[in-house]
Amino acid sequence: MSFKHSALARALAISASALTFAIAGAAHAQDAAEENSGGIGEIVVTAQKVAENVQDVPIAITALTADRLEAAGTTSLEGLTQLVPSVTFRKGTTSANSAIVMRGVGTITFSVAAEPSVSTVVDGVVLSRSGQAFMDLVDAQRLEVLRGPQGTLFGKNASAGLVNIVSKGGTDTLQGEARIEAYEGNEYRLRASVSGPLSEGLTARVTGFYGNYDGNITNVYGGKNDKVNGYEHYGARGIIDYDNGGSKLRLIADYFRADDDCCADVTTVSRGAVLDAELGLPGGVAQGLNQRFINQDLVTRTKDRQWSLTASGDFDVFESHTLSVIAGYRNWRNEENRDGDFLPRTIVGTGQLHDFGVVNTQQLSLEVRLASDQTQPFFYQVGAFAWGSNNQQDFTRRNVTCATSTLPVAASGARPCNLPDTVNTIFPTATSRSEVESRNYAVFGQATYRFSDMISLTGGLRYTWDDLSFTHTRAPAVNATTGLPATGPGTNGSPAGGTIASGGNGTNTSAGSSNNGNLSGRAVLQITPTEDVMLYGSYTRGYKGPAFNVFFNHTAPTNAIPIDEETSNAYEIGLKSQFLDNRVQFNAAAFTVTYNGFQANNFVLLNGAVVSNLTNAGSVRSKGFEVDLLAVPVDGLTLRASGAYADAKVLKFNPNPNTNAPDARNGTRLPLAPKFTYTLGGSYERDLGGFKLYLDTDFRHVGKQFSDLGESGPIDAYGIWNAGIGFSDAEDLYRLTFHARNITDKSYALLNVSAGQRLQIPRDADRYFGVSLRAKFQ
Repeated sequence: MSFKHSALARALAISASALTFAIAGAAHAQDAAEENSGGIGEIVVTAQKVAENVQDVPIAITALTADRLEAAGTTSLEGLTQLVPSVTFRKGTTSANSAIVMRGVGTITFSVAAEPSVSTVVDGVVLSRSGQAFMDLVDAQRLEVLRGPQGTLFGKNASAGLVNIVSKGGTDTLQGEARIEAYEGNEYRLRASVSGPLSEGLTARVTGFYGNYDGNITNVYGGKNDKVNGYEHYGARGIIDYDNGGSKLRLIADYFRADDDCCADVTTVSRGAVLDAELGLPGGVAQGLNQRFINQDLVTRTKDRQWSLTASGDFDVFESHTLSVIAGYRNWRNEENRDGDFLPRTIVGTGQLHDFGVVNTQQLSLEVRLASDQTQPFFYQVGAFAWGSNNQQDFTRRNVTCATSTLPVAASGARPCNLPDTVNTIFPTATSRSEVESRNYAVFGQATYRFSDMISLTGGLRYTWDDLSFTHTRAPAVNATTGLPATGPGTNGSPAGGTIASGGNGTNTSAGSSNNGNLSGRAVLQITPTEDVMLYGSYTRGYKGPAFNVFFNHTAPTNAIPIDEETSNAYEIGLKSQFLDNRVQFNAAAFTVTYNGFQANNFVLLNGAVVSNLTNAGSVRSKGFEVDLLAVPVDGLTLRASGAYADAKVLKFNPNPNTNAPDARNGTRLPLAPKFTYTLGGSYERDLGGFKLYLDTDFRHVGKQFSDLGESGPIDAYGIWNAGIGFSDAEDLYRLTFHARNITDKSYALLNVSAGQRLQIPRDADRYFGVSLRAKFQ
């Protein structure tokens, strides 16, 4: 379905922003005299593992309801960047090496033996790897974005922040909902759910979804014009809830599959006259951010399959306590194909680099908590946590190189390699097998004492024990046709165990283990001078466990040395307030966080190809402030404004071990850490007699940032403006909405590698339009 030539669709969608304010202005005169029965609705969150009003939680937190996610068109965690200024996203060639960055801090790595800095928790279960988090958001009741270290209660992988996803459950009455969306570029999404009672106290919910998109980049390889960087996603989730008053039980099972021909890097600056001619891109290579063509003989693709089982329960015990138990199992498989030379064929002097990898992850976790009555002057919770993850990765890199060729020079000026000529053309290849076991155990507790209705003090501690071990096997690269030693771009002539001369064991196997104990915690002083104003100041000691640099080219002894734990010291002050009869809500936080032993990814050259290298980089600091303003000046109109300033820098990079010279990256900004980001938006809903009107608009500005350490790979500032206009019947059983994305058609990149030779251009870097229809019964 195409809306390219539909003036009506464009006009309706773009008009939403103006109408939001124009109609609201006209309505204000009428509504001002009416009783202020509305206001900002209360959002209950579980940011401290117990149900609380978000305005009472002494943490910098953004809570997004299901309605807000739907209005913004947010279907995955990537869309959080449009709604939460403190969040940025690192888009990798596959989901396995993508990552969330919060307040300018995140762990970007290809190692299967390293944790993310921003944790994702789904219905109480901590996800093992960043890539597991980038699934479709299916029937989310709310998303909670907790900024800053959250290790005391959540512990695992939360040294920079946490995203908590809570699913919708069963309902006491039979209800159903179906939604269909269609956008330009042959993008379609379908979702349906039904919920209701099964018996007394027993309810259930079942949801299924499907999505498909052709892609925003055109591959001209072989004279074709195939769209890439698209996706096909589908899956289902079932939930059973039981509640007898004193006990609550929930069982969840879900299944998710993805087949994405994503994400191919586009070439946007000249690679030289010969390579530019080889690419033969329409309009040429040097198109900068406007480039939408590639010419690659291997389609970069990632496939995901994930399924999980979760069981949780809350039980009333000891008259005034609640015992909570959460057990979860998740199984994730990720497959990737990647074109690493970004060319249509191998030529003399420029070799082929193709990657093929499979990651399998199994994780099992159990958490038990006991919480006292939260209404008492003194209340607490204590708990224990056990978590285990097994990861296996099989990875093959295939090269083709030639120093000379018997084929004639092509029109591009390049001489193609003669593939049947196995004398002059060689095929370096190597395969690795990595096995990683991670175990995490913790005991924790947090207590609050209310000295009065105005002042309370909270303290918490967590003791964590980590066990991490790996085995990595890789033989030196060989020529696939002869079996003799041969290297090419990104392949290694040394075995994984390293050579005897370099201090290795001289075998194809490298192995290692590490364990570590840590005491982390937090202290919070909370002052509530009035019912509508809360002030807090906090100190948090954060922790992220040790790691190993386990990746394809891992070579002992250097890569077999454990990467020490990462610790952080965070100080934060905040204000949460609401006034004017709860029609205005203003929250603010100021923070400074110092990370020691920061685990960072370095990019280095190996035989002319860029490879990654995880290391303890040294110390970094992020400091800044965040503000959030929400206003409902009249019933039906909601105005939003949020801003985040984060100065995230390297304080002291570890000096060169050979020369002890200071590193040139001292004082430079961290990757994917824009200094200033803000969002502005508004929503308006009005009953027009027989039907309702819905208007929604948002604008997000992202400041200049960099793709890698040392301020390399600059990404220019950009702003994206979205809007929608919808209509429903009086009961909102059927709603039709027209959507406009990137109204000003502002192109931008998510990643810039090799000085513009490789850019990641997302779907939303182009203007497009769509329509959605939602129907429900209840």
